[in-house]
Amino acid sequence: MPPPLNNIVLIGMPGSGKSTVGVILAKATALAFVDTDLLIQAHAGHSLQSIIDNEGYEALRRVEEQVLCNLDVTGHVIATGGSAVYSARAMQHLKRNSAIVFLDISLATVRQRIGDFSLRGISKRPDQTLEALFAERRMLYTRYADLIVNGEHKTQDQVCEEIQKGICQEPAPRSF
Repeated sequence: MPPPLNNIVLIGMPGSGKSTVGVILAKATALAFVDTDLLIQAHAGHSLQSIIDNEGYEALRRVEEQVLCNLDVTGHVIATGGSAVYSARAMQHLKRNSAIVFLDISLATVRQRIGDFSLRGISKRPDQTLEALFAERRMLYTRYADLIVNGEHKTQDQVCEEIQKGICQEPAPRSF
């Protein structure tokens, strides 16, 4: 019998709503909330963009993996950084007691929501376009997701409701 799911982990591109939806979802489900980007910044003592600028995107991914693998919480909604899925080790750790929810949005919506992505602390190769990053990550998000919620043209509350319907609903009582 698999272990109980104690956490809900949100994955997706920057701008997909992980942090905002995470707070709403935590309130709606009476769970605590943690944003791993904030844990990474506290651990490193620098902003995500500063880590990338001074040490490179690989350094950010190493710190992110370390923070995620050391995360030991139950009863939480966890908003991950967009690059969390690059670490199979971290994702396996999270999957042990969590439902993984991919907040899926289009590339056009990513562009609209994040604006100048060079200022956002996005972990990508220096020569990588946003289009290439989007395609690469989308495959990884899909691979790890237990539930995919399309966030296009939906409010954060609507996305939250879809997550709850998809993973938080208790099974209906059975009639005999």
